[in-house]
Amino acid sequence: MKQRPFSPGFRLSILDSAILVAGIGVALFAPKDVAIVAGMAVGHFFFFCNVFRMSRKPELIWASVFVLLSASTLRSGVPPWPVTMGTAITLAIVLIAFETRKSSYHGVGWRKLNPNLPEWWRSRNV
Repeated sequence: MKQRPFSPGFRLSILDSAILVAGIGVALFAPKDVAIVAGMAVGHFFFFCNVFRMSRKPELIWASVFVLLSASTLRSGVPPWPVTMGTAITLAIVLIAFETRKSSYHGVGWRKLNPNLPEWWRSRNV
């Protein structure tokens, strides 16, 4: 098994950049409701994957809640957009708070939030 390099902190790949550009394009030219969904999804996943480098499980929890709430809002107007957005943002903050307390946290601010990360990494990648 090939050892992954130790590279904590912010990251941005060509694929990440392409997804950001596509998401911004959809948000700029789509109908209002589609723009809201696209903007929230792309924005949150940028923060989750590139800034805070969260694990997959919290990303999927956030996505599931957001998809269910957005689908309900789009279909029936209940809950209204401010509630859907507020819930999604609050959930993101809670998930990020939990993630930054893990011994595996390797996103932005890892040196201050998780100074033992290099030792944890070495113990997992021997």
